[in-house]
Amino acid sequence: MKLISTSACPHDCPSTCTLDIEHDDKSIFKINGNKENSYTKGVICAKVSRYRERTHNKNRLLYPLKRIGEKGSNKFQRISWNEALTIVSKKLLKIKKAYGSESIWPYYYAGTMGLLQRDSINRFRHEFDFSGQYSTICNTLPQAGWMAGVGSLMGPDPREVKYSKVIIMWGGNPASTQVNFMKHVQNARKKNNAFLIVIDPYLTKTAKIADLHIKLRPGTDGALACGIMKHLIENKKIDEKYLEKYAKGLSKLKTHLLKKDKNWASKISGVTYEKIITLSNLLSKTKKVFFRLGYGFTRQRNGSFNMHAVICIPTLLGAWKELGGGAFYNNGGIYNINKNLIEGLNYKNENIRMLDQSRIGPILNGDKSALKNGVAVKALFIQNTNPLVVAPETVLVRKGFQRKDLFVCVHEQFLTETAKYADVVLPATSFVEHNDIYIAGGHQHLTFGPKIIKELGECWSNNRLINELSKKMGSVKKEFSFSEEEFIDNTLKLSNLGSLKELKIKKFIDLQPEFNTSHFINGFGHKDKKFHLNAEWKINNKTFNKQFELPDHYDLIEKSSKKFPFKLVTAPAHNFLNSSFTETNASKSIEKKPKIKIHSKDMEKLNIKNNEIIEIGNNRAKLKIHAEAFDGILPGVVIVEGVWPNECFIEGLGINSLIGADSPEPFGGAVFHDSAIWIKKIIC
Repeated sequence: MKLISTSACPHDCPSTCTLDIEHDDKSIFKINGNKENSYTKGVICAKVSRYRERTHNKNRLLYPLKRIGEKGSNKFQRISWNEALTIVSKKLLKIKKAYGSESIWPYYYAGTMGLLQRDSINRFRHEFDFSGQYSTICNTLPQAGWMAGVGSLMGPDPREVKYSKVIIMWGGNPASTQVNFMKHVQNARKKNNAFLIVIDPYLTKTAKIADLHIKLRPGTDGALACGIMKHLIENKKIDEKYLEKYAKGLSKLKTHLLKKDKNWASKISGVTYEKIITLSNLLSKTKKVFFRLGYGFTRQRNGSFNMHAVICIPTLLGAWKELGGGAFYNNGGIYNINKNLIEGLNYKNENIRMLDQSRIGPILNGDKSALKNGVAVKALFIQNTNPLVVAPETVLVRKGFQRKDLFVCVHEQFLTETAKYADVVLPATSFVEHNDIYIAGGHQHLTFGPKIIKELGECWSNNRLINELSKKMGSVKKEFSFSEEEFIDNTLKLSNLGSLKELKIKKFIDLQPEFNTSHFINGFGHKDKKFHLNAEWKINNKTFNKQFELPDHYDLIEKSSKKFPFKLVTAPAHNFLNSSFTETNASKSIEKKPKIKIHSKDMEKLNIKNNEIIEIGNNRAKLKIHAEAFDGILPGVVIVEGVWPNECFIEGLGINSLIGADSPEPFGGAVFHDSAIWIKKIIC
């Protein structure tokens, strides 16, 4: 008998869409957006609508495997769960005894965004004092910049764009990565005649439907923001009364910006002075200006400083006080989920080192700084991520995984490239095969995702594996015997969010703070209740804070040069979300193959033809890829869309091999859009 159950997309893009799934007890059939949810509004992306293909894919891992060939050879034999748990537990205990607990590194990320299934790995980590993970792949850079200005991780309700007069999408492509936000934008344009501005280095699907698209050089957003603010200040288009009450550092900012030449921002950003004036005038016509800030423009070595500069603009305008005004980046601070039980925080050892997720390449290759001058990593336990494709500096990552002294266990839904280098591979459930709860960065709902079909084959949920493996290794704590529903129910109660029984009835709950809180009418998140136009980045580091105090273009990026004349941006593809949907043939067949978008003027200079195979590279790696003529960028900028599997590239080496794994200021983060490369025509 077919049923319809409400759930949530496990991939925060950042919509975490509420879904209605048609299914029986063994299969899912059709997936639609839930119309009752006021943010999803019945809209979901094409990727998730095809989730049946991913769930019931013939390549799903269904049984535990043990490697019998060389690492990366894809030679495995089927084993039982009991044998798998015995191998893994004995190996980890042996390594722990020989090298210490910090030689073992549980490694995870966003293959599922469910709070129980994603984060239970930390309960395992804390029980045995394994090395910690500093998660930097996604939001470390933007969050640092946002917090420097605002002081709390929330903002105006994104559903408010229906009241906005001007909507500015800065550094994001919601038409591909957050499609339901575009539904709200469309409503604003239809009902309120809202003007949509997109600021992005290239002509994305969102930019194509904008009223105004501003193309700029990657990593120069801070300069553009300063150019806008300089014009606003010079022409007395700032809200002095609002700033006197709500902001700190205005006089310093005025002095700083008014010193700059009028063409300073244009020379750096590539945006003409006239366009900057046009943009400034558009923004100053109304207080109902809504800045929707993506993560893309912060994936640079100066990304945190760029974010801070951009959010100073709505502050100068006084836009925060308006319905449909202000800026929104992420709502993570509104949920206040108590994760003590899920993550085992009550027995976390604060003295254990934290290893940077983005620096897994240097870490596995013995970089002393990356290892915090500690013991080498001798074992990896991996869930929900595919670092051999996703992490920076692929060559280094692959070299690390090839180490004969490194034990690797991967719990996955597919035999990813990372899984192919594992010693033991364990089959994982998909989101319809287990229970979980989901929050969203891009809106305000907490959603229950129920188990709606039986586990395929011998797949285990993350939580079940963490419990069973921990007990096998000697844990006697009672929570390692909790069921999924017990964890969820107790977590909701600890968080003062009701019970699982209540959430099952409601399906989801709206936790958006009231207007005065989300618009900071009662004050911003800092102790002084002010927005900080002059930022304090690091406690007890006056030298650093003085150097980066005010919005500016901080020239920390990997600059183009005679040797490396092109700036590379590795943006999401419309049909991929990181590497999660590269396992589905439908997505791959639409995207077809990896391509590098190059301006026609650059193609002409290089004597390259459309669809020709070319070579690109830098000091980290080189690879071959098909060229595509594309004039939706500035000359000197190139784009590669999608985190394609390495095997999809001509010589088996993917785009992240060109990305650096260094740790940018102020707190680290992955710099996927900050790489300088050369491009060469292949001469036979």
